Amino acid sequence: MDIFATVIAKTGFVAITWGHVVMWAIGLFFMYLAISKDFEPLLLVPIGFSIFLVNMPLAPLTGKGELIQLFYHYGLEWEVIPCLIFLGVGALTDFGPMIANPKTLIIGAAAQLGVYIALFGAVALGFTVKEAASIGIIGGADGPTTIYITQALAPQILGATAVAAYSYMAMVPLIQPPIMRLLTTKKERVIRMKQMRPVTKLERMVFPLVATVLITLLVPAIAPLIGLLMLGNLMRESKVVARLTDVSQNALLNIVTIFLGLSVGSTMQADNFLRPAPLFIFCLGLVAFAFSSAGGIMLVKLMNLFLKEKINPLIGSAGVSAVPMAARVSQRIGLEYDPKNHLLMHAMGPNVAGVIGTAIAAGMFLTLLKY
Repeated sequence: MDIFATVIAKTGFVAITWGHVVMWAIGLFFMYLAISKDFEPLLLVPIGFSIFLVNMPLAPLTGKGELIQLFYHYGLEWEVIPCLIFLGVGALTDFGPMIANPKTLIIGAAAQLGVYIALFGAVALGFTVKEAASIGIIGGADGPTTIYITQALAPQILGATAVAAYSYMAMVPLIQPPIMRLLTTKKERVIRMKQMRPVTKLERMVFPLVATVLITLLVPAIAPLIGLLMLGNLMRESKVVARLTDVSQNALLNIVTIFLGLSVGSTMQADNFLRPAPLFIFCLGLVAFAFSSAGGIMLVKLMNLFLKEKINPLIGSAGVSAVPMAARVSQRIGLEYDPKNHLLMHAMGPNVAGVIGTAIAAGMFLTLLKY
């Protein structure tokens, strides 16, 4: 009987708390969204399962030298994973629509409005300035950048900010359409834009070089992210390193995505996560994302007061960094009101500009608060 009691005492069953059960439910919910609703499955499946797994009592996963802790330490604490993801994103991204229509850079900048609103809101709620900056970046809907800046400034809230960022990225098709309809008129939604000019190969190759110089000189703190983003894009556009481009787009990006999901999920243990602060972070993240979507739309409406060739305001919401989901939402809403009005390529301009805009905002925060 003593042996039996000892064995039972060493199982996880006797250590289960209500917190573990709540976190299991959260992990299952993320997996449900990924599998049943197709919301960012590449990320929400590993994140959800990691949340589920690390909240198994007594499991040797997150202690020093244990499996998932090693992913977290070498991948996130050393800031390797976000940079490698940017390499893959760069290899996948076509900056052509932004080069063809440089005005979209301004739209991408305006779509960072929510970043600053959430920052001041977080400070008002009692978060430190470093924590508030990390929370604000959620508004850019850029998961790797959110992780990068949070790990540098406020690693204690990494789990909440990362999951909030990826959750809102996954829910772009649910969050943005009501905002887009609220802030635009039917007449504005059916504005047709002229076909963009062709972008030459030389322009495509020069762009990552020029962008690297200008952005890293302006905000040196963000050089690791921007540098790998532009390297990936240069490999794509040069057409001479097809194998490297293919690996960056596929195998490497897929591998680091698994490690990212496991590492992010591991930060959401019941003891750390079930507190008021993460709930406030989720709410502020939603506010940030909503205002960022609105900021891009409102800037387009303002620009249209002065432009001879009008811009469809629906592409303004694509100024957040959720590539290419936000652009697809602009396309879908546009087709609802005019089945022949294809906005996807026009929306890709502010969409990829948003990636750069969020990275610059993060670099400014790092420069002011860390270096």
